[in-house]
Amino acid sequence: MYKKLWLTFWGTLVWVCPLMAQELYVNTEPASNMAAKSLGIRLENQGYFKPDFKNRYTFELMYGVNKNLMVHGTLYASDYYQKSQHFEGVSAYAKYRFYSVDSVQRHFRMAAFAKVASINNRTPNQEIALEGDNSGVQGGLVATQLLHKLALSGSLSYLRAFENRGGYDPINHNSVAYTLSAGYLLFPKQYTNYEQTNINLYAELLGKTNPGKGQYYLDIAPAVQFIFNSNLRVDLSYRTPLTNHMVRNTQNMYLVRVEYNLFNIFN
Repeated sequence: MYKKLWLTFWGTLVWVCPLMAQELYVNTEPASNMAAKSLGIRLENQGYFKPDFKNRYTFELMYGVNKNLMVHGTLYASDYYQKSQHFEGVSAYAKYRFYSVDSVQRHFRMAAFAKVASINNRTPNQEIALEGDNSGVQGGLVATQLLHKLALSGSLSYLRAFENRGGYDPINHNSVAYTLSAGYLLFPKQYTNYEQTNINLYAELLGKTNPGKGQYYLDIAPAVQFIFNSNLRVDLSYRTPLTNHMVRNTQNMYLVRVEYNLFNIFN
């Protein structure tokens, strides 16, 4: 019985991994969710080199509640606003998939997502960013289309910034964010078992606008991703502006991330 369950689990994983790998975007989230009853552990470093080298560390836990719902909890630390690394705050994220049309090696999915952050930093930037810079809330929609080895995804969301802990009032209180992402499964050419290394290529457009302020940007973020043994993921990305009219930290920023996934841990 246990042998049969084990083979069924890995058979399912082998089928899912090549189908979903190109949806594991580096800078955005797709409408699809992680596997139910699984836990993801992320450690991320991102930063910029000019005018001085600054970087931020992110520790994130992700949990698949069921096939339609997943949640994240995140801690942030950086030297963006001080001379040394310091703890900045926390955020929580939830995504609910409410629509799905699935067929062999293709699907279309839509999901609603929400994020809340509590941050203790100064707020000198015009950008509202809940990833360590601003306290606030975000809500939006994301849609993802998978076509064999190519996955396309787009999102639209609204952000509302609050006063940061410590009494720091944000420069802006309202923003609209939009993304367009493409992912392509480069290797393996033919998937035969879960131990094969996946290599995925990504191109993502990331933008924000502060309504009524004349402040906006649009970045392009190419990325490469490696997945080992179907549970260890390494992401490398660099984003650079196509156009920029906003004071922010995210301009010309690198990203390095390691993620490890534990499947069926609560079954």
